[in-house]
Amino acid sequence: MEKHEATGYVKWTQKDYSMSFKLQIVQEIELGQLTPTEATNKYGIQCRKTVVEWLRKFGNFDWENQTLSNMPKTPEQKIMELEAQVKLLEKQKAFLERQAYVADKKAILFDMMIDLAEKEYHIDIRKNSPPEQSTILNKKNKKQ
Repeated sequence: MEKHEATGYVKWTQKDYSMSFKLQIVQEIELGQLTPTEATNKYGIQCRKTVVEWLRKFGNFDWENQTLSNMPKTPEQKIMELEAQVKLLEKQKAFLERQAYVADKKAILFDMMIDLAEKEYHIDIRKNSPPEQSTILNKKNKKQ
């Protein structure tokens, strides 16, 4: 997309999308995770009609008869679908690894903050034993 500074005019350019990307979008829509409009907004696709065309070409719905298509897929179509699934899973794995990394760093930071607070204010923030053990010890001490 090009923007001319003087007039504010925005010129749209056609994008080429990979087959795996198209199949991924079709799969998400057919699984009910997205609508065509949501897919257009989420992935920055220029036109909803583009997504609908992908559904007509690559989807499992028979648009003429308005039923699910039972036509078997070619090996090439199966391979492309599996490749799209692999890419999606790789993205999800990378995202979850980043989240785990951030969570580990937060745990270390919070631990350091507690250590600093304990040294600075001379109070025990961490408990030495779980609460259920301390109540058991209190009961034993009362009996003696």
